[in-house]
Amino acid sequence: MSEKEIKEYKGGQGQVVEPETFRDSVNTMDSTGKRKWVFPRKPKGKYTNYRTWVSYFLLAVLFGLPFITIDGNPFLMINILEREFFILGQPFYPQDFFILALGAITSLVFIILFTVVFGRIFCGWLCPQTIFMEMIFRKIEYAIEGDRNKQMKLDSQPWNAEKIWKKGLKWSIYVVISLVITHIMFMYIVGKDEVFRIMKQGPFAHPTNFIVMIVFTGAFYFVFAWFREQVCTLVCPYGRLQGVLIDKETINVYYDFKRGENRSKWRKNEDRKALGKGDCIDCNQCVVVCPTGIDIRNGQQLECVNCTACIDACDEVMEKVGLPKGLIRYATEREIEQEEKFKFTNRMKAYTVVLTLLVGFLGFLLYNRGDLEAKFIKPAGVNYFVNEGQITNIYNYTILNKSNEDKVVTVKVISPNHGKITLSGSQKVYLKRDKMVKGSANVSFPESEIKLSKQNIVIGVFNEKGEMVDSFETYFEGPFKIAF
Repeated sequence: MSEKEIKEYKGGQGQVVEPETFRDSVNTMDSTGKRKWVFPRKPKGKYTNYRTWVSYFLLAVLFGLPFITIDGNPFLMINILEREFFILGQPFYPQDFFILALGAITSLVFIILFTVVFGRIFCGWLCPQTIFMEMIFRKIEYAIEGDRNKQMKLDSQPWNAEKIWKKGLKWSIYVVISLVITHIMFMYIVGKDEVFRIMKQGPFAHPTNFIVMIVFTGAFYFVFAWFREQVCTLVCPYGRLQGVLIDKETINVYYDFKRGENRSKWRKNEDRKALGKGDCIDCNQCVVVCPTGIDIRNGQQLECVNCTACIDACDEVMEKVGLPKGLIRYATEREIEQEEKFKFTNRMKAYTVVLTLLVGFLGFLLYNRGDLEAKFIKPAGVNYFVNEGQITNIYNYTILNKSNEDKVVTVKVISPNHGKITLSGSQKVYLKRDKMVKGSANVSFPESEIKLSKQNIVIGVFNEKGEMVDSFETYFEGPFKIAF
């Protein structure tokens, strides 16, 4: 960029003071690549209060869901190893994988639409990383070590009794909380009863589980005690995705450079407008309160998670000096630059249509998923046999009860209608809730009914009311016949 272009940029067509340097590196590293520790000031204000209420609600949901059951089933459990899945208390099985895959695709489209319209509001308000960091671990840090200045002083002083006590206490609490989070996460995988059983029997009875618990506890501790905002900046793929999805119509946390520049220190009783000064008094409070260490006045940046701490800090200062609030606010880039109101663009409309169709189709699949699924498979290498004018084939069947109720079903041959089926054991199949029953069945037809050496047949499963709840099409083998 030439010097002339830079001057024009500074003159009002942009908001970055030094465009050739501020995006060259992340704010948490110096020019050598060494980590710069962030000591954010404790935020306070309207948006911080809102975020706190939202975070506590989500934390209550996160820690409470493993203990909620519906008809005896976990409210949510994703056990990939055992292939057990419960969502809203309803069991899902590998046979329902296409529904889960469609649900994942729908969630991805929702995230895309959400980001296109609202930017990284998810990161600041809903992301587990942000909620744990800001609403649990950071609050413990403030309670033990104090606010920004006290933390910086404690960090720079030698390892005396005060520093050892405060750091040791903080880290010990971090370990306990990380251990609790790990156990809660495992409840979502294997269920609360299994976790409590493992805890009761001890690490020597379950060494593998114990090691996994320790590894994940160490990972959580590492993230929240040391790695912190680096997760959002260096690891999280969603942060990279926003660069593709966000445009000038996206709502984000923005600094109103037209109103704020030229920034200068506050002088009491001066007419700033007459002197060509902007409303930004260059107090730097929006910087010291930022948990990722950025200066929002430089413009939209990768590190910004839309946590609104800078909005509260700036509004507090504006109120003290008697200037209008909203110098930093939720807005679109076009609103700031051209003073245009937010518009629902064609791209947003297209995403909305796609999302609506996906949600509708997903709802349809869930509604028609059925309470029962049956399969009748011919064993490999087993041939038919003929006895007293009847041709008989043997099948292995599996009947899966997907509902939360015990069921009793009967099985009949639907097509052709002269077939007869005999099950091993009772003619009725007793199905426990969320369980699968396996067995064998003999299907027989009169020789006159079998016209082909391999003929399609349909077997139906009926409930106690005589209603067909599922059907399965398979094939029936018979003698080879030559047609004349």
